[in-house]
Amino acid sequence: MNYAQAIRFLYDLRLFGAKFGLDNTLKLAELVGHPQARLRFIHVAGTNGKGSTCAMLEAAYRAAGYRVGLFTSPHLVSFNERIQVNRQPISEADVCQLVAELRPLVAAFPEAHSPTFFEAVTVMALRYFERQGCDLVIWETGLGGRLDATNIVTTLASVITNIGWDHQQWLGNTLSQIASEKAGIIKPGIPVLTGAEGEALEVIAALAEARQAPLTVATPQSRAELPLPSLTLPGRHQRGNAALAWLTVAALQSVLPVPASALLQGLQSVAWPGRFQVVKLAGRVLLLDGAHNAPGACTLRAAVEEYYPGRRPAFIVGILQDKNVEEICRELAPVAGRVVVVPVASERTAAPAAMVAAWHRVAPGLPVSEARHLREALDLTAAEPLVVLAGSLYLIGEAMETLGLSTAPSPGERSLNEWGGLDNIATNCRQT
Repeated sequence: MNYAQAIRFLYDLRLFGAKFGLDNTLKLAELVGHPQARLRFIHVAGTNGKGSTCAMLEAAYRAAGYRVGLFTSPHLVSFNERIQVNRQPISEADVCQLVAELRPLVAAFPEAHSPTFFEAVTVMALRYFERQGCDLVIWETGLGGRLDATNIVTTLASVITNIGWDHQQWLGNTLSQIASEKAGIIKPGIPVLTGAEGEALEVIAALAEARQAPLTVATPQSRAELPLPSLTLPGRHQRGNAALAWLTVAALQSVLPVPASALLQGLQSVAWPGRFQVVKLAGRVLLLDGAHNAPGACTLRAAVEEYYPGRRPAFIVGILQDKNVEEICRELAPVAGRVVVVPVASERTAAPAAMVAAWHRVAPGLPVSEARHLREALDLTAAEPLVVLAGSLYLIGEAMETLGLSTAPSPGERSLNEWGGLDNIATNCRQT
């Protein structure tokens, strides 16, 4: 099996959609010898900031000398971004080997219960991290938490970044319901750390108490009291993520000691592409930010106001149709000078006409135009000194390829982020 064939096999698993539940993942893990039983994990859930918090935790523990696995999703450009050890992406050869080993196991499942792409990749990652001799794995949920495939592990700590409005059609129509799903990663007696607030925090606190799991809350006051260093990741929100990483490291000092110098070094050196990433190109500045939901758009607006006060940049925006398009537009409108909407390279893209209509509703006087694709949008804004690309991580991945910032070994690897059957997801959630 070559790399292109391995990617094709994983791509075909998309046809089974996404399923909430742990049965398939547990069965696959059992067939490969339960690698998760020989690994240590920090499990990270939440609405926004999961990836950045994971990157900060990974950097801190790596700076302390640990061999650290990192499992995140979605990838921006290449599949191998999802599975890293000491920030080195998994090699093409290892992907081929793991897929070749997994393929006959997947084929043994009845077709109606075939493992999904994410379930298979979760077990691939577990096997890889075990073979790599990882001392610790920073383990990000895919969607939700309680019934997410990643929730088959026993963790050293459960981290919940924040709770906001996203994926309501699958996680629930209230913040309490969404928080309950995310809080499903809490394990009996295992420390819980969160940056959640309000009713979401109440749900997390109640479940932590019921499971006798010690709870630490990264409040604005506690964040202000921490001696956080200057961060390479810009934005006030990243200081909140850094505080959560700091408190997690502190909670696990007796199990995984980290010298203060290593913690500071890790937080100061962390990099995480596509999160208010500054790209200087041909005399202008492009800001790439995966603000894919309303809370993310609010955070992006605050960052633009903080770093470019008084400026009204041009925005190139592409949004998925299962997001609250109008709320995202409403959050970004106060800092936008003009907007060019583009379709996202996804089966789930919002139609450009629908995005234009949403912008007109929330900001009637704002100039808004349509582009057929990202390259055309970049041409239309070529004279703008400051351009923000936002609305979907899929768009950011496309931008990174288009701008030559990153490439994938095999063409079309960004399409692996597609779930396939959306009806499958919703139906499965309703039945669970």
